[in-house]
Parts: sequence; C-alpha cells; structure tokens
Amino acid sequence: MKSLFRVTLLATTMAVALHAPMSFAAAETAKPAADSKAAFKNDDQKSAYALGASLGRYMENSLKEQEVLGIKLDKAQLIAGVQDAFADKSKLSDQEIEQTLQAFETRVKTAAQAKMEKDAADNEAKGKAYRAEFAKEKDVKTSSTGLLYKIDRPGTGEAPKDGDTVVVNYKGTLIDGKEFDNSYSRGEPLSFRLEGVIPGWTEGLKKIKKGGKIKLVIPPELAYGKTGVQGIPANATLVFDVELLDIKQPPKADAPAPEKPNAKAAGAAKK
Repeated sequence: MKSLFRVTLLATTMAVALHAPMSFAAAETAKPAADSKAAFKNDDQKSAYALGASLGRYMENSLKEQEVLGIKLDKAQLIAGVQDAFADKSKLSDQEIEQTLQAFETRVKTAAQAKMEKDAADNEAKGKAYRAEFAKEKDVKTSSTGLLYKIDRPGTGEAPKDGDTVVVNYKGTLIDGKEFDNSYSRGEPLSFRLEGVIPGWTEGLKKIKKGGKIKLVIPPELAYGKTGVQGIPANATLVFDVELLDIKQPPKADAPAPEKPNAKAAGAAKK
C-alpha cells in the first residue's frame, strides 16, 4: 500500500512539475477491436481489461513525461515488475522496493526542479526580447511599471476605476502565439471587479473607456510571476487583446430616509 501511494504521489509531482493534467485517458482515443464483444465472456472480464488498458496508457504517458526530465526507464522491466508482482515472484523485497522508489522520487523531484528553473530562465529571456521588439511598434506605449500597451480604440465616457465591475471580451496568448484563454470562443464575456485580476489587467483597462479595445503585453511580474499557473509557465510574458464592453459602478450607499410627517401634518396634506 505504501508503494502504491508513493507511485501515485510521484506521478502527481511529475504532472504538476510539467504543468500536465493527470488522466487515465490516452491523449488520443484508441480504436476499438473489430469485435470487442467476442473478446470477453462477461462484464467482469471486460472491466478487468479496461482497467489494465487504462493503467497501461497512464504508465506509457508517465514514461514519456519522465523522458522530458531526462529520465528514461526500461519499459520491459516495468512490465516485468507488474507481471512478477501478480505472480508473487518479485525480484525485490518490500524494503528494496520502498528504498528504490524513495531514491527514484528524489531523482524525479530534482530533475523537475532543474527543468522548471531552466524553463523559467528561458521564458524570462524570450519574454524580454519579445517586449523589446513590441515596444518598437507604432503607437505602443510603456508604463512606469513595465506594462506595454497599444490602444486600438479608446472608447467613450469615463475610464473604469478600482471598485468598478467591468465586462470584457478578450483573447490571451503566450508570446509564441499559443492561446490559453478566449472569451470569444466560449461565446460569453467575462465580468469581474477591476482590482480582482492580475495587475497588468487592472492597470491596462484603466487606459481605455467603454467600447474601447486595447492590446496588452504583460511582463511576468504583472501577471503570474515566477511560479505560473496551469497552462501558463513560470516567468511568462502574456499577450492580451481586450475589448471593454461595459463598466458597472458599485452601488452607492443608501441616502438617509426622509423624516416621516407627523399625523396632523399628514392629515392636513390629505385635506
């Protein structure tokens, strides 16, 4: 049980380190056999096969993820370990299995950390170069915080301010053009309090008004920084095209209720 837990923990660590979602499903759905019904005598056999197939696909994907870290495990030995375990003929004692997995977990964590640090450094350098080139384009401005922006359409009325709720349509990409979010594709604008998002957005949206459109190139320190989030790597420079559809001001505090007239005055008013 401890070994199974350790393997699960190890797989989770690798998935997080590589920003890859854990799933027993294969990246591409395998084509079913021509007559899958004939291959199984009952549902128990079919379920057992499905469990094995899912485990096999998961382990295959895990091996590929480890190769990204520079660790190449022997697939034949992995299969042999599974077969020997089922036959109760393991070449390693429980203690040896535990010690080996502990050492392997350390190797994976070390390799994952080294890869993250290298990727973060690469992202920082590439982002800096991208921002330098973008800054040369016509009508691009750079704020004191390092935010780069280009106003395509200024809009009309007042600009939003902290406390306001804004409604926007937007597309977000990495500097290589890889899209990570798009409200146009979802068919639904996003609504949020202006100060409730990354600093680059809070600052950038204040530069346009309702109906305006702006391109934002946001350095990592105004986005997700040195850690990143799912789908956005560490030290990533982000590119957004944003349309400000609406601005909703916070409700004003209720005004004090007027004094009620006394009974005599009310009666007089009715007459």
